[in-house]
Amino acid sequence: MGQPTAWGAEDREILVRAFREESGRIVAALIRLTGDWDLAEECTQDAFMEALRTWPESGVPSRPGAWLTTVARNRAYDRLRRATTESSKLRELAALTGDAGPGDPDDAAIPDDRLRLMFTCCHPALPLEARVALTLRTLAGLTTAEIAHAFLLPTPTMAKRLVRAKQKIKNAAIPFRVPPPNLLPERTSGMLAVLYLLFNEGYASSGGVDLARDTLCTEAIRLTRALVEMLPAEPEAAGLLALMLLQHSRIRARVDPAGDMITLEDQDRSLWDRAEIDEALALLDRTLNRRRIGPYQIQAAIAACHAEVSRAADTDWARIASLYARLAEMTPSPVVELNRAVAVAMVDGPETALRMVDDLDASGRLRDYHLLPALRADLLRRLGRRSDAAASYRRALGLTANDAERRYLSRRLEEVTGAARA
Repeated sequence: MGQPTAWGAEDREILVRAFREESGRIVAALIRLTGDWDLAEECTQDAFMEALRTWPESGVPSRPGAWLTTVARNRAYDRLRRATTESSKLRELAALTGDAGPGDPDDAAIPDDRLRLMFTCCHPALPLEARVALTLRTLAGLTTAEIAHAFLLPTPTMAKRLVRAKQKIKNAAIPFRVPPPNLLPERTSGMLAVLYLLFNEGYASSGGVDLARDTLCTEAIRLTRALVEMLPAEPEAAGLLALMLLQHSRIRARVDPAGDMITLEDQDRSLWDRAEIDEALALLDRTLNRRRIGPYQIQAAIAACHAEVSRAADTDWARIASLYARLAEMTPSPVVELNRAVAVAMVDGPETALRMVDDLDASGRLRDYHLLPALRADLLRRLGRRSDAAASYRRALGLTANDAERRYLSRRLEEVTGAARA
């Protein structure tokens, strides 16, 4: 234990950082020991409350994470001991925890516990929204209210969703383990999909006032970084981390001081986070050299085309279009085709891209996706078809619930309708 000191801002930051970095590890370790998700979360919270109570007087421990893990583990053991009267069960519990008193936990077991928890939270037997919510609750340490706010749901609704997910894990006997080798590829891809969904909800919020919610982005990056450390031979995990870092590097430049959206071509690139870009590019190079190319690596390579140039005019749109074509072969998707149309417009002109967008529109596969009419409106505007562009802007406005995007689309609509009246 450190020496008693005045409790200042730096000490509080240590506790905040410990919660951010250690809560998922502690919860995972306690779930392994007890099999009780609620008990694990409650005892982890108790440990941080104890730190908040005692550290200002006694000083910050030399190893905050180990201190917190030990307190949480002992709390769990005490509660189970009070609730258990059968002597054989007590011996089992003592064996589980080692009954080692207040010593440091076995740090070597923690990464595996966290990996087990990731796979459990992202089990395919759970609905997708439950996987995301459980990941945020147990691994990122967000409160139920914070998760509900992130997805624009009432807190009681999110609480019920979490309870149902935990009950499903219990009733279906979903194992707390890393899947066997034959199931690992498909289960890892599902886990990466959950993490990317979490990042995207933070990067381009589906609703609310702000264009982005950086808390969700940073938590997704942190969890993906942990996954890369635990699965170093999985190239798609590294590809996803590189993609997240490249996209996140632009987050400060995406809105102006009033919170209004700034398009990629108009962003002040001096605001882009160079450290994140450099880390992502190095990670992507190492990953691509393994010659096991997957969709996340392709998307990261597309993002790198923007990050590697200092001016929008220097962007290699032909390469981007080619990469999107390759991505479409790997994972056929109307959203990929829509993004490819953006690149095609820059290479072959808006008329060629408009035909692609109209074909997608006619297919009905993106009927409720606001970016389709938004792109169609932009292409029509560039072709001078202002009345048609206005109709598409209005359609896009009717499909988005994000205030920042609505303001951007409204400005564009005013531009084409004003020009038309002039």
